Amino acid sequence: MASPQVIDESPQARTREQKGWYWYDWANSAFPTTVMTVFLGPYLTEIAEQAANGAPFVDVIGFDVRPSAYYSFVVGVAAVCQIVVMLIAGALADHTGRKKEIMGFFAYLGSAATLLMWFVADGAYLLGGVLFIVGQTSFAAAFVVYNSFLPQISTPEERDSVSARGWGFGYLGGGLLLVVNLGLFLNAEAIGISTGTAVRLALASAGLWWGGFTIIPLLRLRNRRGEAAADEGAVRAVALSVRQLGRTIRDLVTRYPLTLVFLLAYIAYNDGVQTVISFSATYADQELRLGETERIGAILMVQFVAFFGAILLGRIAVRIGTRKTVLWSLAGWCGVVAAAYFVPPERPLLFFALGFAIAIVMGGTQALSRSLFSHVIPKGREAEYYSLYEISDKGATLIGSFTLGLALQLTDSYRYGIVSLVIFFVIGGVLLASVNLPKAIRAAGNDVPERI
Repeated sequence: MASPQVIDESPQARTREQKGWYWYDWANSAFPTTVMTVFLGPYLTEIAEQAANGAPFVDVIGFDVRPSAYYSFVVGVAAVCQIVVMLIAGALADHTGRKKEIMGFFAYLGSAATLLMWFVADGAYLLGGVLFIVGQTSFAAAFVVYNSFLPQISTPEERDSVSARGWGFGYLGGGLLLVVNLGLFLNAEAIGISTGTAVRLALASAGLWWGGFTIIPLLRLRNRRGEAAADEGAVRAVALSVRQLGRTIRDLVTRYPLTLVFLLAYIAYNDGVQTVISFSATYADQELRLGETERIGAILMVQFVAFFGAILLGRIAVRIGTRKTVLWSLAGWCGVVAAAYFVPPERPLLFFALGFAIAIVMGGTQALSRSLFSHVIPKGREAEYYSLYEISDKGATLIGSFTLGLALQLTDSYRYGIVSLVIFFVIGGVLLASVNLPKAIRAAGNDVPERI
């Protein structure tokens, strides 16, 4: 067996690797911004409606599905696929030590699926659904492995700022491509193309962006563990990885209960974060009666302001501690959600002010939570634990959506719906404040940073 490769862990080598790591956030952010947030949902629904040709349903592998519901079902199937594949990818990355190769595989599978969305036209709604499921699942699996590099490429003292820079860089990259694609879409007729062609160009460009910029982190990131499963075969490696994942879940309950409490806190407040993000456009449309121009403008503003927000909160965390910064950001979320209740209709400037406040706390909350979690997980099993972290991210959003829907069902008021989300930030903040972080960090076998 070959001796393990010696890794240069000098500050210079570590900084070079960190700079490469940032570029993956820049690369993959094209998918959630251009594909998920803006273009694919309405376009795929339109394609399904064209295929229905006036009929109430379209055929989806033998089931009659309404065109208006098709995209929602596709997103649900993608969520289930993500949970399964993220678990396997995370366990396999830790078991084999081939993190870079596994991240690259899923990144290029996802970018290829996104690039192929160019062919989603003329009623090809099934192709669009399959490509989205592959792209979204690959995005999630690659992101799990990407996150697991964080504790390996940064010291405990560096982790907050490194995570914040990566998250902020992602907002910048995703926002930049979105500006180009929105410009193309809004001026499609002026340049002699249809809006459908403009959408397909935007979707394909996200795949090119994702795949093209992924080259940079793959050149700079380095695997650190020996190739434990290199000679075991792919099937046996996956089987051993899944078995290890079962032990990881048991350990979380029995050996690292404080890490489990942190995860529960994250589930609660991140549920509020994700629900506010996904509901804000509907709130602006249905309750505040704002036009498409105002809503698109707000989306772009949030993308770019969130870059500075992530950097700002990362610097504040260095001064006052990560947990305290996250708790203050959760208080900010409560204030924003409460203020949204009082915004009168047709007042775009007030909505932009709310968007600005959300952008400041949004990136920092997510980036600092990622770095804080890295302190309370054991070394060598980062990808396994980050797969659980990402699953809690995906699954918990269902709770927030249900709560918001229940509030709407009982009150028929979008304002009561939005303000009901305060409870998630309060519960998450209380749970996070209750965790003895130094004890949790020592239990995971890690050094306690000077400020945490």
